[in-house]
Amino acid sequence: MEATRTQQTVSPQIKISDSEWEVMRVLWTLGSADAQEITSLLGERMDWKLATVKTLLGRLVKKAAVTTETAGKKFRYFPAVSEEETIQSATENLFSHVCAKKMGATIADLIAESTLTQADLELIKEALAAKVPVAKIACNCIPGQCECSEHQKTTK
Repeated sequence: MEATRTQQTVSPQIKISDSEWEVMRVLWTLGSADAQEITSLLGERMDWKLATVKTLLGRLVKKAAVTTETAGKKFRYFPAVSEEETIQSATENLFSHVCAKKMGATIADLIAESTLTQADLELIKEALAAKVPVAKIACNCIPGQCECSEHQKTTK
């Protein structure tokens, strides 16, 4: 029987849940897998059953993060987005929720909390050396959302 593969249009901003991330990590590592393979890899650590993995795969297909290939009754799943694209999307999503004036502190916290190799530190140093600073950053929060002086009410 000939295999058929379904493809969907990939969304530029794919938001996936923590559980979906775990499934995607398996697919990015293996290149493709069926639900049973994913369950055997994640089942014990995540305490997931086959039905849970199939539900997560269905959501990922709907989000166009995963494509499927069928051969008879068996489905094989393939990542439709790269790990790099998904990390970029998640990073953009995270930073869209952070006050622009707190971006530097947030990045510093991420670095402080991360386990990094010397190569990672060199990469960060290179990125910082290439970065051109701006004189001032305008707050992008709604009034009352942050404590910056731009949003402080003045009473006379």
